[in-house]
Amino acid sequence: QVQLVESGGGLVQAGGSLRLSCAASGSIFVTVAMGWYRHAPGQQRELVASISSTGSTNYADSVKGRFTISTDNAKNTVSLQMNSLKAEDTAVYFCNLRSFRGNYWGQGTQVTVSS
Repeated sequence: QVQLVESGGGLVQAGGSLRLSCAASGSIFVTVAMGWYRHAPGQQRELVASISSTGSTNYADSVKGRFTISTDNAKNTVSLQMNSLKAEDTAVYFCNLRSFRGNYWGQGTQVTVSS
């Protein structure tokens, strides 16, 4: 079993910053990639950013230049630094871990950006 515990969500004004963190534990085996997805009301869950075990990153066009994903492979943690936040970034953010054994999700953390 793999557990993902997220932290760092909250309420922030537009233009502000937040940092999300996710710690993975359990029978991970081999991590292929970690990432962050978000789900806003009335919309589908979308990829925000991901980072592979080799350090290759991928970002949604809407967050490029504002968000930065990083990971500590030794500690199985992934972080998302979010700057210049906009009202449209408001969503529940989910941590994701993909390994050779499966695809795992955190419980989600709410990010609310007030305009």
